[in-house]
Amino acid sequence: MSAPAPQPTPTTPESRFAVNEDWAATLLGLVLLGLVLIGAIPAGLVP
Repeated sequence: MSAPAPQPTPTTPESRFAVNEDWAATLLGLVLLGLVLIGAIPAGLVP
């Protein structure tokens, strides 16, 4: 039998980096815009 994993204490530092869905959508939109502007995505695919 293995010992149970220690539970984090309330004072344990957590990672502060988080990307929510709004920022993820914004970044994806900017990447797609950049691809269209540099011509990586053909004009026929852009409505």
